[in-house]
Amino acid sequence: MRYNSHVGRRPGPTEQGLRTRNTILRRAAEVASVEGLERLSIGPLAEELRLSKSGLFAHFGSKEELQLATIETARRLYVQEVIVPARAVGSGLSELRALCDGFLSYVERRVFPGGCFFASAMAEFHSRPDSPVRDQITNCQTQWLTALERAAQAAVERSQLRPGTDPTQVAFELEAALLSANWYFHLYRDTSYLRRARDAVRGRLLQDATPRGRSLISEEEN
Repeated sequence: MRYNSHVGRRPGPTEQGLRTRNTILRRAAEVASVEGLERLSIGPLAEELRLSKSGLFAHFGSKEELQLATIETARRLYVQEVIVPARAVGSGLSELRALCDGFLSYVERRVFPGGCFFASAMAEFHSRPDSPVRDQITNCQTQWLTALERAAQAAVERSQLRPGTDPTQVAFELEAALLSANWYFHLYRDTSYLRRARDAVRGRLLQDATPRGRSLISEEEN
């Protein structure tokens, strides 16, 4: 007897089903950036998107599954908007500045209406008990900090930042400036905080820049 490998398998998603799922998740990420992941609910989301609750539930079997899929959608968009363009400029100091500029541009262009999705998610879950949702937020943030650290380390290796510069400390200080800009830009609706963050990034990098690094920064600004 020939074994039927399809017996017991759920049918894969159709092209239309994938489009619908992507539409749901993009809207869920927008809502979560403003109202929080805990406020995501299948009922209101279905009503807003003019879908049946049962239809939306078919894509996500639980609230937690919806939350996790929403975080992954936000992560992919963040990579597309911030990480990929920065990697295209090269490595080292140029990439590090591009990562910071990319983040501030992503905030200023309001890719998510509530500001940086992950800043909002961290504020919501940082003091909550461990859970798959909190773990995924933590993992995404670790990936971002690692990207900053690796770019800083490459800048040291290329003699753009002085020997002995701590890439982890550089990443931490840059992230502090970026997060502050995100909060204050949205709180006061004032773009001057984005400029202040750019100045803070430039100043921090010049603090440890070698003559080669300072020359590169000047070239990129001219």
